Amino acid sequence: MRIILLGPAGSGKGTQGELIERHYGFPRISTGDLLRLEVMKGTELGKMVADIMKSGRLVADDLVLRVVRDRVDDPDCQAGYVLDGYPRTLNQALLLEKIDVGRPETALEIMISEETVMERLSGRLVCPECGTVYNVHNNQPPADRRCPACGAELTVRNDDRPEVIKERFRIYRETIGPLLEHYSRKQVLFRVDGQRTVEEVFSSIRSILDDRIRGDRGASSRP
Repeated sequence: MRIILLGPAGSGKGTQGELIERHYGFPRISTGDLLRLEVMKGTELGKMVADIMKSGRLVADDLVLRVVRDRVDDPDCQAGYVLDGYPRTLNQALLLEKIDVGRPETALEIMISEETVMERLSGRLVCPECGTVYNVHNNQPPADRRCPACGAELTVRNDDRPEVIKERFRIYRETIGPLLEHYSRKQVLFRVDGQRTVEEVFSSIRSILDDRIRGDRGASSRP
């Protein structure tokens, strides 16, 4: 099963991806995390995408595909995986289907307003060392703003600045239409209300995935 999480930054894709991974055992793959790792390591690819990511613009399809292809080829992805932040365009979806042909898909769009996105992301703090994420609105960081796990000072990501948040949301709304139509035509698109609590959102997602997984198992057992 390939599970595709769709939604603007701040919709909770990362949190829901982690819950799916924990519950079903499918590894969560965040293209944003993979690209930020390339930037942090100072690789050739990281140098190519650093300025693009800081501005909130989309990284070129061929560059993102490189990190995705390498990750889904890993042994832990053979039974299934969760994609967080990819694909973002119809072209990326078509390229993905070419590198991993025939895998059953479920696309989940987590729906959320721009106002809620601004509220959530403007309060987000991240540990630059271990990647732990806190939020002043619902997952309070320590009073000294240092990561309990490694002691590093928590920071605001460059792409969580208000002007970048607005640009990312605008780009998402402008580019998502053809992708939603593609998954809708394939009858694998399901929409989830992301304005609710984490637990309520995951309950809806779990209900969808349980039905989909049962359906796939039933289909595979038929002669």
